[in-house]
Amino acid sequence: MIFAATMLTAAAVVAATTGPVAVEPAATKFNIGKLTAFALHDADFVAANDGSVFAVDGTPDDVAKVLKAAGAPPDGITLSVNALLVRVKDHLVLIDTGLGPKAHGVLMQSLKKAGASAGAITDVLITHSHGDHIGGLVTADGASAFPKAKVRMASAEWVFMQSQSDIAPLVKTISAQVQTFEPGTLVAPGITAVAIKGHTPGHMGYEIVNGDERILDIGDTAHSSIVSLVRPDWTMGFDSDRAVAKVSRAKLLSDLSKSHEKIFSPHFPYPGVGTVEAEGIHFRWQPTLKAGK
Repeated sequence: MIFAATMLTAAAVVAATTGPVAVEPAATKFNIGKLTAFALHDADFVAANDGSVFAVDGTPDDVAKVLKAAGAPPDGITLSVNALLVRVKDHLVLIDTGLGPKAHGVLMQSLKKAGASAGAITDVLITHSHGDHIGGLVTADGASAFPKAKVRMASAEWVFMQSQSDIAPLVKTISAQVQTFEPGTLVAPGITAVAIKGHTPGHMGYEIVNGDERILDIGDTAHSSIVSLVRPDWTMGFDSDRAVAKVSRAKLLSDLSKSHEKIFSPHFPYPGVGTVEAEGIHFRWQPTLKAGK
């Protein structure tokens, strides 16, 4: 995996690299009812269109056609790496932590732009334990990045996380802070953990409700705002239970296209807030928040 050494746009490096791409820090403010929230940009990530990640049961040519139709480069799929910050009552809640500083993640700098500090975070909610969601739990020297926070995740995900030998040092560092829960738990005021099965054993979405407004953090239910929505039936290489994940993805996208509930997607183009709209038998992404607004 090659890490970009300079601040390059993802589009400029699609043909040259697969892996994280450094971005400028960004924090985009929006409201959920009376709650204040920020979409935080951590990095971009380029996945090669080689059949290993997108459309494992299709072909790179199939994916290229979908990308070309959307006006995107056909040889790689660019994903954002985003996190969500929400202030609710006496809680300052961070959902996911990005790649971490060792992989050029800039979450801490984006957090600063939101007027917050790592020491002020009270709750870190983890959708799942892949590196682009938990890497930022530790600093560059391996210490806990959010020392005063409870680190919360589904019980099944914590079991799964502890089984991964490659992240054993991270697990050891955060273990005293971890508090687990079961799906359906109210994990913070107005924030409910929602099981979205298939990606990892304890993959969670988080639904945030305040007054008449709500937004669902979908975690990694869908990765690409183009490919995952046009062809949700294609197998995603990152899914641990691919058959179940297909069903979950199709059902959630269908439900969202009918309810028009806003979502936050960690991997859709930053800031990753918008709605899913039906387009024939497919779906399309409709962003409702512009970066910096």
